[in-house]
Amino acid sequence: MSTRELLARLLKCEAGGEGENGMRAVASVIVNRTRVPNGEFARVSKGGDFRAIMEQPNQFTCLKTTVGGQYNPQNVYNIRPDEIHYNIADWALAGNTDSSVGNSIFYFNPFSDTCPTFFPSNNGVIYNRVGDHCFYSPTEAYSKT
Repeated sequence: MSTRELLARLLKCEAGGEGENGMRAVASVIVNRTRVPNGEFARVSKGGDFRAIMEQPNQFTCLKTTVGGQYNPQNVYNIRPDEIHYNIADWALAGNTDSSVGNSIFYFNPFSDTCPTFFPSNNGVIYNRVGDHCFYSPTEAYSKT
């Protein structure tokens, strides 16, 4: 599977229900992880490797075929992207990011109306909420990861 295909599938799986803005926001986090100058993601991306960021263990539930010992039917291998997913993947692979998430390198759905201030373990601080997802910019603590 090509990097483009993997990204399109990941976007549909992780944020397909969030509309174009939500998918661009998630894609932006992946781009930001390839650009962050220090910390864990800088080591993983080795200067901009999208695939390494997407395939980093335990980062995206949609890349797991099992979760909690149970089969995960919502995984990238079962997802069939549509044109919009490929378009956003191409946009992200060209290095674009959405200003709504700034330099965020973390996101998650809290299943709540509010976003925690810090995530995870004070490595990120809330930047914005887009749809159901909270987006977090790296803190000084992140640089030591």
